[in-house]
Amino acid sequence: MQMAARFRRVLIAAGFAGLLAGCTTPQEPLPPGEVFDPYENVNRSVHKLNRGLDRALFRPASKAYVTVVPSPLQIAVANFADNLGNPAHAVDYLLQGNIRMAGVAASRFVINTTIGLGGIVDPATTEFKLPEADTDFGETLAVWGVPEGAYQELPAFGPSTERATAGLIVALFTNPVSFTLTRPINNTRFVAEVFRRMGDRGNFSDTVDSVLYDSADSYAQSRLIYLQNRRFELSQSTGRPAANDSLDPYADPYGDGPSYGVGDPYIDEYSDPYEDPYAE
Repeated sequence: MQMAARFRRVLIAAGFAGLLAGCTTPQEPLPPGEVFDPYENVNRSVHKLNRGLDRALFRPASKAYVTVVPSPLQIAVANFADNLGNPAHAVDYLLQGNIRMAGVAASRFVINTTIGLGGIVDPATTEFKLPEADTDFGETLAVWGVPEGAYQELPAFGPSTERATAGLIVALFTNPVSFTLTRPINNTRFVAEVFRRMGDRGNFSDTVDSVLYDSADSYAQSRLIYLQNRRFELSQSTGRPAANDSLDPYADPYGDGPSYGVGDPYIDEYSDPYEDPYAE
């Protein structure tokens, strides 16, 4: 009975998320090279807050983490966090109609939880050669045809879009781990994810610092990189060419931009580097 009640809440949250993600769309098609960012003033304020949090807290903590914690232990923590996300990935793949990858995500969870010592080792990849399972409810909404919506920057979370934000909200309800395990376990997953992100921040500190602190406009640069990477990831999951897969994500957004050869099929068909690959 409790499981059924939670599942109903998931469906209600999913429906709400679909409405939320599609509530803001441009009245007219945007010219090539422009981003739909009607909340830019608010977003820039949040970006300033996030930069301050990063400089004061997350950046020094991440550097200390990768300095003190041995690399094998960092990998074990990352594996553990990734493994606890596999049940949610399985649900999302099912909702996307991707039965094969739903099975892969479920298999990865079973294998790594059992013979992988609770997930700190990844035999699903090293021994069973299973592909990585990485999706989210934002991608599910995209597969369902929900538009990307406006660009957003979320406090502490960073760059997003309305569709991705809606997916993030629903993800709080869709992980089957939360249906059967206790609150301390859920807290363990959250803590593991925080440490995994600290490892990423510390190990790629120079790259992140160049975007946040060396760019002429770190907000515009972060927005550019996020949208390009996110749309490329979504296009990869469906096999559709990305609008931006030939663009340099670290190029100056105010520069002349890269040049392309005549007849490039990707550029000829997808001329707008900010085009949503799921837009009709």
